[in-house]
Amino acid sequence: MASKPGILTDWPWTWLGSFKYVVLAPWVIHSTYSYMVKDKSERDFSQFVIFPFLLSRMLHNQIWISLSRYRTAKGNNRIVDKNIEFEQVDRERNWDDQIIFNGILFYVGQKYITQAHHMPWWRTDGVILTILLHAGPVEFLYYWLHRALHHHFLYSRYHSHHHSSIVTEPITSVIHPFGEHIAYFMLFAIPLLTTLWTGTASLLSFAGYITYIDFMNNMGHCNFEHIPKWLFSIFPPLKYLMYTPSYHSLHHTQFRTNYSLFMPFYDYIYGTMDKSSDALYESSLLRKEEAPDVVHLTHLTTPESIYHLRLGFAYLASEPHKSKWYLWLMWPVTFWSMMVTWIYGRTFIVERNIFKHLKLQTWAVPKYSIQYYMQWQRESINNLIEDAILEAEEKGVKVLSLGLLNQEEGLNRNGELFLRRQPQLKVKLVDGSSLAVAIVLNSIPKGTTQVVLRGNLTKVAYSIALALCKGGIQVFTLHENEYKKLKEKLSCDAGNNLVLSKHNLSKTWLVGDGLREDEQLKASKGTVFIPFSQFPPKKMRKDCLYNNTPAMLAPKHLENVDSCENWLPRRVMSAWRIAGILHGIEEWNVHECGNMMFDIEKIWQASLEHGFRPLTVSAEKAN
Repeated sequence: MASKPGILTDWPWTWLGSFKYVVLAPWVIHSTYSYMVKDKSERDFSQFVIFPFLLSRMLHNQIWISLSRYRTAKGNNRIVDKNIEFEQVDRERNWDDQIIFNGILFYVGQKYITQAHHMPWWRTDGVILTILLHAGPVEFLYYWLHRALHHHFLYSRYHSHHHSSIVTEPITSVIHPFGEHIAYFMLFAIPLLTTLWTGTASLLSFAGYITYIDFMNNMGHCNFEHIPKWLFSIFPPLKYLMYTPSYHSLHHTQFRTNYSLFMPFYDYIYGTMDKSSDALYESSLLRKEEAPDVVHLTHLTTPESIYHLRLGFAYLASEPHKSKWYLWLMWPVTFWSMMVTWIYGRTFIVERNIFKHLKLQTWAVPKYSIQYYMQWQRESINNLIEDAILEAEEKGVKVLSLGLLNQEEGLNRNGELFLRRQPQLKVKLVDGSSLAVAIVLNSIPKGTTQVVLRGNLTKVAYSIALALCKGGIQVFTLHENEYKKLKEKLSCDAGNNLVLSKHNLSKTWLVGDGLREDEQLKASKGTVFIPFSQFPPKKMRKDCLYNNTPAMLAPKHLENVDSCENWLPRRVMSAWRIAGILHGIEEWNVHECGNMMFDIEKIWQASLEHGFRPLTVSAEKAN
């Protein structure tokens, strides 16, 4: 929102929320129905093609978003090092409003302007006229409109909304108040209306011009430089005809320079070109890929999780992972992406963060959760993980946290397999079990004397049971086989606090994978379920409370956080991810994987000292 919002700030359909697309529905239905029922001679393809063109624009923009986020995470050719936060993602989530607005105007224009009916595919004279009108009137008028928008009166009411994004993403280009978009459309309509009224318009000149605007807008707002130097060497005048991302980034950091739309020509004429434009362009091109200190290795979960990645849909990534009904409409893309990852895939960078002096990256293994339980997929998965470990070793990474990769312990025995294969590793492998145990232990309400332990008996589960029994807290199990396995791991004294019973159960349940729905029904009203697994249990009881999986709230000095980690809330990080950061910042030069456990109290205290804060649910709220 601008600092002093003016009239026509909000879009007319803002109140519709996610249902805003219904404003296009009558036009789309009418144009499609007319095209289907009319005779071939009466069909107007120029009307029918509007909706597919709008969809292609959305896809075009999404490709730029994903590409830009991937490149800036890698670091090579990055321009500005400042951060993107949730506030910017929320402000820019309505980037598709301008496509809806354009769509309505296209439909209205096609209906009421006679020359827009039955347009030909191509007219060379119309294409030439469009180019000349853009380079002349459009670029010239935009330059002066843009300078006017930087006058304090208009800036505070309109344009400051756009400039709230210091670090730009491709879609920042269209984040303006509604009134500002009206002015922009009037400018871009000059070539379109002129070619219509002169009878030189064509479908490809219209589509090509709008696509050119989208392309240049997205390209110029990327936070990485990707225009090669040789292009300007071959044709030196090009520097006056085409801007670069670094050129426009100076407008967002300096505000009073580089006002041009796509052609810097007018900045040169009127003396508003930033003198550091060439130097920033050169330095951005020379910038190398960033070598991280700590890498968090994770993987895809559900088929729809590709859309929740930071490289996917920005708004979905900024919210905890929940199933969305409209993602079912994307099933062809979802299915295709699954097939690609099943047949071929390679670990890729998802995001980058800064924690004090540490450079952090998250890498994703392109395998889904279900594949980790398939015997025939294990070798492929382990090879991908090992390749990632060796790549981290080559880049000089200090710590690699294994994230979700150990959900199935039989897969690689909590990372022990890789230590046996690569005994000379310098990068330290951390599975985060010790911090997960510490968080669960500190989530148990004070004064608790009994807990129920239920779920698959993992390394974390055994460690929790051992710590509780040693501390004098009774641990109830519901199944005899679990009781026997736990009993074998406990000393005689600690074993006295292990109880096999299905009656008189505590209101504190520690649960992992394998918790059945019928078992949840046995819990008393007001029970608090505290997960020790990496995946949350299904919430079956409305009269009970469910904690998050082991996680903590990240401190403010963790930078560049604009996405959620799977199902966790904003700025909340899993124990497995935090553990890697703590090992890196404290320079603990030890592995924590296989059967090895780190000092539970030591890592808990370190997490608090570095600003991480626990998340707990009060049992009183469930009563």
